[in-house]
Amino acid sequence: MDAAPSPAIGIPRNEGPTPLFGAYGIVKRFGSFTANDGVDLEIRAGEIHALLGENGAGKSTLMKMLYGLLEPTEGVITHKGDIVQLPNPEAARRLGIGMVFQHFSLCENLTVAENIALVMPKALSGKALAARIARLGADYGLHLDPSRPVWSLSAGERQRIEIVRCLLQDPSLLILDEPTSVLTPGEAEVLFTVLERLREEGRALLYISHRLDEVRRLCARATILRAGKVVGACNPREETARSLAAMMVGTAVREVTHRKRGTPGRERLRVDRLSLPAPGLHATSLRDVTLSVAGGEILGIAGIAGNGQAELFAALSGEIRAPSPEAVRIDGQPVGSLGINARRRLGAGFVPEERNGHAAAPLMSLSENVLLSRYATVPLTRFGCLKLGSARDLARRVIDAFDVRKAGPDPAAGTLSGGNLQKFVVGREILAEPGVLVINQPSWGVDAAAAAHIRQAVIDLAARGAAILVISQDLVELFEMAGKLSVLNDGTLSPAVPSAETSREAVGLLMGGASDHGSAGGSLPPVHEMAPVPLPAHAH
Repeated sequence: MDAAPSPAIGIPRNEGPTPLFGAYGIVKRFGSFTANDGVDLEIRAGEIHALLGENGAGKSTLMKMLYGLLEPTEGVITHKGDIVQLPNPEAARRLGIGMVFQHFSLCENLTVAENIALVMPKALSGKALAARIARLGADYGLHLDPSRPVWSLSAGERQRIEIVRCLLQDPSLLILDEPTSVLTPGEAEVLFTVLERLREEGRALLYISHRLDEVRRLCARATILRAGKVVGACNPREETARSLAAMMVGTAVREVTHRKRGTPGRERLRVDRLSLPAPGLHATSLRDVTLSVAGGEILGIAGIAGNGQAELFAALSGEIRAPSPEAVRIDGQPVGSLGINARRRLGAGFVPEERNGHAAAPLMSLSENVLLSRYATVPLTRFGCLKLGSARDLARRVIDAFDVRKAGPDPAAGTLSGGNLQKFVVGREILAEPGVLVINQPSWGVDAAAAAHIRQAVIDLAARGAAILVISQDLVELFEMAGKLSVLNDGTLSPAVPSAETSREAVGLLMGGASDHGSAGGSLPPVHEMAPVPLPAHAH
């Protein structure tokens, strides 16, 4: 059936079959700020359609309107050619729209099953729901324990809840916002198989990702947004990742410049035989973790989510105290028993994995967030506090240096897109010129240009003499940034090796618990000792 033309409501006549869902003339304003400006988008059954754009281009705003979380200021949304109203997510779900969120919409104090039950029919609960979760997890490789509370889960495990919760609703349109941002290559490969199966079943998928090789692999059509407007469309399979990135940002994306690594300076961060019991029922114990990072060095730590990354970060930042002061040293000083402010006063900076709620207070302004992270480390007024005006100046410096896109001069942190908030949090720490920086998932959910900017800023900070520890599941990122690599598996850290002397295959195997000795906790073998192991296509 062809869609009927309707100039009065701005629905254009289609040449082919009626799209499953359409959005026409979509405008969304927040006060004087226009997030979407006359956007047209058509999504067909049986296709994976990419929506591309840099951070702040308006992608998430458009998706929220398709899912009923926001209402358009102007324009219409159609389902099979008919105009529909989507006042809330329940209405969207009734039409067969499901959404996997980039920022987790989960209740921390509820269990996995309870979070999923919130969007399921009342008849499906208890043992029946737990059985469905287990069966779907087994089928798709998205394993979850229905009884675990969400607060105890890693970011990767929380992402699995979002995906499973959506798939259990049997959607005809599945919207995925950065679905692989916290997945390992193996987990992502399982997801791609699921998505291809859903496409073959005749479902429509709208795919948002900054991992452009994934887009080229999965998607046959792409719509590109820039500054809230549609600026182009293409077949991603006929483009390169670099050409797609250039369309998104309007100019060529610069490559990360690797500075020549000289002789490392003095040791600035040391962890010596750190063992910690699991801080919660479902957390991971750290066992005999030892590492050293000198000034000018970047140490990368790879690992699958839930293997102790969060616990290691907390022990390094001071959120969890070590058993002895000597277990963690910053510039030679024992700090294992000190809290985060004391460590910051010694010149350390920290970027946690979860930006909303951990790295930033979402309801507070950007300048207030700077104040929270700097009040204990900068010169104070005679009344013993940091001037808010000074914090605003620092916030503006971060915004300018890291191209943070925002609405208003000093908005609440929670109003920024995920990628822009990540740029702000990373920039806030780097512009403090720390002597030691610990950063967890540095470019999670940011576009190609922003990822290059962040990685370059970290490399430049190391070149100025800082010791940097990077925790990441992105092997491309780690090999691009780090001079040495270790793998954290089940709370045990492998010895560090130069990144030039190993491979992504070797690191990936050790992330999964294998080693050159055939057991977990081994060391990374050099490249010449590795038999070739094929990587997933998107990892090349």
